[in-house]
Amino acid sequence: MSRVHRLAGPGLALLLAGLAPAAAAPPSGPPKMLPGATALPPGRPNDPKADLAYGAYQRGYYVTAFREATKRLETNRTDAAAMTLLGELYSQGLGVRQDPAKAAEWYRLAANLGDARAMSILGMMAIEGRGQAKDPAAGRAWLEKAARLADPTACFNLALILLGTGAPDDLRRAAELLRQAAHQEVAPAQHALGVLYLQGRGVEKDTAKAAQWFRRAADNGDVAGEVEFSILLFNGEGVPKDEARAARYFRHAAGRGNAVAQNRVARLYASGRGVPKNLVEAAAWSMAAKAQGLDDAWLAQAVAGLTPEERQRAERLAAERQGP
Repeated sequence: MSRVHRLAGPGLALLLAGLAPAAAAPPSGPPKMLPGATALPPGRPNDPKADLAYGAYQRGYYVTAFREATKRLETNRTDAAAMTLLGELYSQGLGVRQDPAKAAEWYRLAANLGDARAMSILGMMAIEGRGQAKDPAAGRAWLEKAARLADPTACFNLALILLGTGAPDDLRRAAELLRQAAHQEVAPAQHALGVLYLQGRGVEKDTAKAAQWFRRAADNGDVAGEVEFSILLFNGEGVPKDEARAARYFRHAAGRGNAVAQNRVARLYASGRGVPKNLVEAAAWSMAAKAQGLDDAWLAQAVAGLTPEERQRAERLAAERQGP
């Protein structure tokens, strides 16, 4: 095994017209649009009343958060941040009965007052038909407004819509939107931007920049970015070749359940590249990947000589790695 290759399969390429399967991202599925807020940012730091409502929300005291947000609106009917918080509580069913329709009402009030977060969430709710009639055009319009205010989630979601068209102008704008979100540490945007640089879609092809964005995505917890960075690191593309470091990234992604990483780390153990050769570990990771539907005839042959006791050890390890 001289190089690590990407597996052909569904990935970001599904959103990009005309891409060769060999250039596809690891088969973890195309990037999904980010939902509305599931962890709202703190309130305005200079507003002690904001701290009461948002502070309670951040600590998980949702009934208190609802009460404090409501009190704020009693004294200030244009408190968009309080409206957005109420929308989130109704949307998630936190401290109140879940009610998407009421959530949409609060988000709309906040959005009309210029709250970018509310615009972004409302846009996704319109696209999904949650709490209101499904209206992709209206949803996109809200995302556009939020993106103009640099909301990172809106930038990412709008970029995915544009990537779906495959039009050159849309690809260029999508890359710029992804860059805005990526600089705000949105990990899926960092991964997606890395894919564009890797493939030269909407940007000049630049493997070094692809590697940089994949690493940042990996450091922010994006497993697909972690696998991509591992591949470039192992092959020495866009970054100095380092098989041992690549193996560490592969193993970390494998431990998080990524089938591609499990398959690749199994191959590393089978060939002794980046890690000491260990056929039991190779078999265990191969079994874990196979349990997710990723079979590998080369690996099956490589571990065919295991003793019954060694195979049992590998099976136990594989079962532990598959989780409950």
